[in-house]
Amino acid sequence: MKRTIIRIISMTLLILTFFAIFNLSAQNGEQSGSLSNKVTTIFINHFPYTKNLSIETKQKLIEHTEPIVRKLAHFSIYGLVGIFIMTFMSTFQTRLYKKWIISMIVGVGYASFDEYHQSFVAGRGPSVIDVGIDSLGVLAGIFAVLIIISIYRALKSDKKIKNTN
Repeated sequence: MKRTIIRIISMTLLILTFFAIFNLSAQNGEQSGSLSNKVTTIFINHFPYTKNLSIETKQKLIEHTEPIVRKLAHFSIYGLVGIFIMTFMSTFQTRLYKKWIISMIVGVGYASFDEYHQSFVAGRGPSVIDVGIDSLGVLAGIFAVLIIISIYRALKSDKKIKNTN
């Protein structure tokens, strides 16, 4: 029963994340750039070390920081993809390497599909670099789940040892 609930929740979150990625990728170049610019501007206007800079300096900083923000967004959202896929896969009784491989195939496959999808959107285009960044995000999400599972098992094991003594 517990596994079924985890499967349903993780798959639902994964599908919602895929929809979010698809919708963000469906934005034309101007809309996408505007969103990135807005996020970067908010960050720079509120970050303690940059909020008191001159408008000209902030503008230059925004221009130089926006590509980094875009790449971090790719990495982060695909990190969620990795977390949700690996959480789902972890509910099955199969070897760890199979869970890892399936999770990577699904994550990298969707990243590739996403970049292909962008080739049909005005002002956008596919990027192998973005697929690489997305793949690293998936991998980071997978590792995060594996670390959490390892910690959980260690604590559970430690608790059992204390209860038997």
